Amino acid sequence: MTDRRDTPAGGPSAVADAEGSGNAKGLRDAEGSGNAKGPGDAEGLGEARRRLAEAQEQVVAALVAGAELPQGFDPERMRVQASSLVAKRRGIVARIRPDAAAAAGPDLPAAFAAYARSRGEPPPNYRTDADDFAAWLRERGRMPDPPPKPRWWSRFLP
Repeated sequence: MTDRRDTPAGGPSAVADAEGSGNAKGLRDAEGSGNAKGPGDAEGLGEARRRLAEAQEQVVAALVAGAELPQGFDPERMRVQASSLVAKRRGIVARIRPDAAAAAGPDLPAAFAAYARSRGEPPPNYRTDADDFAAWLRERGRMPDPPPKPRWWSRFLP
């Protein structure tokens, strides 16, 4: 019985298609039945996994950072998917930081798209993304500086 972790996601042909090489047979031969029979088979499987990881990195970079599309992908579909990911981020950021959404006003979609394009990759979480967007707006003079936090002892003053 073959362990699913031994097979790259989408099978060996997905790796070949993602890279545009069309050499699925070589990957199937390298992968075999999932049971490495010798050192050459294990190296072939490791190479297939490495190429799959590289192809996945290229797809993610194209979707979130506007990098060059990997060979074999439909540019229009990738553009639509990338814009829907930006719209999802924008909606979540607007819920987390309504002050930033209000500061951007009706220009929010264009402003957030420009902010997203200016970054190499999205931040690690939505809170950071929202705070970074607010800072981006502040740098451009579209959002006022936050009021200073009151000192703990100020509540005792008249």
